[in-house]
Amino acid sequence: MKNVWKQLIMLVIAGIIGGITGIGIYRIAGNNADFSFSGNDNGKYARYTVDRIALPTFDFSEIADRINPTVVHIKTKVEASEKPSAPFDNPFFEFFDPKMFQYPQQGSGSGVIVTEDGYIVTNNHVIADATDIEVTLSDKRTFKAKVIGKDPQTDLAVISINAKDLTPLPFGNSEELRVGEWVLALGNPFNLESTITAGIVSAKARSIGILGRGSSVESFIQTDAAVNPGNSGGALVNVEGKLVGINTAIASQTGTYEGYAFAIPSNLVYKVYSDIIKYGKVQRGMLGISIQEVTQQIADENDLKKIQGVYVADVLEDGAAKSAGIKKGDIIIKINDKEVNSVPALQETVSMNRPGDKIKVIALRNGKEMEFTATLKDQKGNTKIVEDKTEEIRNNLGAEFAVASKTELAKFGLENGVKVTSVGNGKLKAAGITKGFIITRIDKKKVYTIEDVYEFLSASEGGVLIEGVEPDGSKGYYGFGME
Repeated sequence: MKNVWKQLIMLVIAGIIGGITGIGIYRIAGNNADFSFSGNDNGKYARYTVDRIALPTFDFSEIADRINPTVVHIKTKVEASEKPSAPFDNPFFEFFDPKMFQYPQQGSGSGVIVTEDGYIVTNNHVIADATDIEVTLSDKRTFKAKVIGKDPQTDLAVISINAKDLTPLPFGNSEELRVGEWVLALGNPFNLESTITAGIVSAKARSIGILGRGSSVESFIQTDAAVNPGNSGGALVNVEGKLVGINTAIASQTGTYEGYAFAIPSNLVYKVYSDIIKYGKVQRGMLGISIQEVTQQIADENDLKKIQGVYVADVLEDGAAKSAGIKKGDIIIKINDKEVNSVPALQETVSMNRPGDKIKVIALRNGKEMEFTATLKDQKGNTKIVEDKTEEIRNNLGAEFAVASKTELAKFGLENGVKVTSVGNGKLKAAGITKGFIITRIDKKKVYTIEDVYEFLSASEGGVLIEGVEPDGSKGYYGFGME
């Protein structure tokens, strides 16, 4: 028994000595030793150091207090008989799968105050075809709003309310945004007013195919800040409390937030807003080229050391690029000394300019850099600013219009059309066009929207030909002069 006790005592003493020895070794090695996962060969394993982990401790309350009064709640009314059941019923979206990328709005949305006297920027799809627009401020005051201008190609619109001393949100520089940077999304999801969510910039210059092809400009900021129905037109704000984007779309299989939201960059927003206020319409300079992403195959065929730039797939005969000397097969790598490595990036950079502006284009041809100076043109080939004539044309026509409903189009077997809803003294009445006539083409160009009517007529010089369907289903053709 005595031997057993002696063995136990010796084990305890050995344990104490071992513990003291271990502590001594730890102190000799230093208290700042890394905590890491490692094996026998340290070169094969990553080391994870506890004291290198820095978790952010941001408090967004001050920014939230400042930006909250700058975002408004927008509610719209649309005549049910004249509006398609969803924005995707418009042929403008016929290529587009609505189950994936969706406009997060259901009869309501958001807007951002940009001036003290009531100018507000929002999405075009929030107020498109609305017969009544009501704006609610953060202090619960409500106002009727009027549309100042719309730009479907960027899905932006400017509206105004009769109010003074409002709190505008200052514009930030979206070009300076970095992937990984914190941003806040402010809007009115599900009619929950003044909701703020936080996330990071997930990507820039993202195209998701929601605005259609042609002259549309898609160069979205992608973020994981929660955006839901009603957030459309709301603000994406940086940590300085400045506007860096207008929340526009989400990627979702359910119609609600799944981690992917998209905002129009503030630099593009400001350009569109400024044009609408100054000229009544957006002045969009165009290069006149068809472009596509540079693939590995294109890089190999052009002996590129790396995949870069944007491939010129075609050059329009009367476009700015053709006049500048740019050819099919060239690879554009810079616009005004800014690198462009994707189609959205090039589109955004060019769209910041107006017709008549000269831009410097650097392109690769047969492996050599070449410099071109292109004078941009608008869609009609003009190099001068063309101001909006909508109000003048509206007065001359003496008529009002609405987009034909799905039911009306189906009744007459039509794909597109704008309906004449009233006819007063003016050119339409003089030509014999009556209420209920559906305009399908103007000068052989298909008419989908009310904006098309005014745009096509403003482009006409001299005589104009209008085609369509009478209320009884018979075809109608009318001609008159616009001068």
